[in-house]
Amino acid sequence: KVYAAVRTAMAHMQMIADPLAAATAAKFPDKFPGTSSSAGATLRVGLNQLLSEHVFLAASATGGALGGREAQFKSAAGELDNNSVDLSEAIGSAYGGDAEMAFLPLWRSHIGMLVEYTQGKAANDQAMQDKAVNDLVGYTQDFGAFLSGANENLPKDTVAGLVKDHVLTLKDVVDAQAAGDQPK
Repeated sequence: KVYAAVRTAMAHMQMIADPLAAATAAKFPDKFPGTSSSAGATLRVGLNQLLSEHVFLAASATGGALGGREAQFKSAAGELDNNSVDLSEAIGSAYGGDAEMAFLPLWRSHIGMLVEYTQGKAANDQAMQDKAVNDLVGYTQDFGAFLSGANENLPKDTVAGLVKDHVLTLKDVVDAQAAGDQPK
């Protein structure tokens, strides 16, 4: 219940942010032209929230797995999958049902690769870790191609580079968790 409640609490923050942004934009129209509640702004805010939530839930799942806290791992992983479904629905709201259906398994695949890396780290299996990192880096090309194919304004190499930063940073989180280096 903790992770479902955290996701709900995070979503509630938008109930504070939306009127705050609207009131601020109204007070300072020269600084913030347009409307803070446009469809584009709403999509951006929603994607930012879901992607931030993705990182939190992934880190909690890997931390639970590496720490032998099975309940934490399973709960965080379950909500991570719910987050993935929500992300696919956000993509579908912009690009349609076919894109939504294609996005979900593609997005889930990188989570599976992160799990494989975490398992390799836990088992001290360097070959498993190396394969997972190679798979994650390869995934960035697939993800870049998917988004570029859906929208020519998203160059494949740019998207792949951004996603590569994401997956390698998550790898660094797992490394720090495995080392018990909480400050890192």
